[in-house]
Amino acid sequence: MLTSLQNPLIKQLRKLHRAKERREQQLFLLEGTHLLEEACAAEATLETVCHTEAWRSQHPTLWQNLTDIAQRIELVSPDVLRAIATTVEPDGVVATAGRIHAQPLHFTQLGLMLETIQDPGNLGTIIRTAAAAGAEGLLLSDDSVDLDNPKVLRSSAGQWFRLPMAVSADLTAEVLKCKAAGMQVISTAPTAPQTYWEVDFCQPTLILLGNEGAGLSQALNDLADRQVTIPLSRRVESLNVAISAALILYEVKRQRG
Repeated sequence: MLTSLQNPLIKQLRKLHRAKERREQQLFLLEGTHLLEEACAAEATLETVCHTEAWRSQHPTLWQNLTDIAQRIELVSPDVLRAIATTVEPDGVVATAGRIHAQPLHFTQLGLMLETIQDPGNLGTIIRTAAAAGAEGLLLSDDSVDLDNPKVLRSSAGQWFRLPMAVSADLTAEVLKCKAAGMQVISTAPTAPQTYWEVDFCQPTLILLGNEGAGLSQALNDLADRQVTIPLSRRVESLNVAISAALILYEVKRQRG
């Protein structure tokens, strides 16, 4: 059992709390039973799994599955596990996996592009919603929060493993590709003349959403075929970007039956 925080492996794993270290080590953290169940279901390749004795006794089947797919399994003390995890009260298991270098996405029916999303909880919620609503995938600008930020993974409730995702340094070029392929491009703007439910979403659609505070850049907004608004009550300035994504994605799902 590993009990020392000075153990080289433990020191290495604790560094993965930081984005810079995740990029340098090409690893990210998976925390908690549910995410590990989803990783197994997705046949993800795991590097190291650290677990407590109590957790192993409570989850013998999952523990056996993890021993089959992980390169290294370590029994650790509760104190060591808490030091590795980014949550205040981890449930007894943390793993690492290699960073995913996704292939370029090619949308044909329903795609989502996000520009400069900063809050990991928002991004994780959007991933979860996009998967539930049947989006083909999600493309993220490279100045956004990391896709493998631990809070992004937790907020996605396991859908992180199911939704195709990629990061792009040039969303403008990606939008133009979608337009050339015959997709309509929809963005949101508070002063737009149409509400989002007045758009015909039965045709192939790309949805653009922007930063939590500043919204979508003018350059991307100008590429949209239509700008739509989400009506708000008086004295309400804006909606959370994850809520906006959910409303539009589920209007697409409603119209397509």
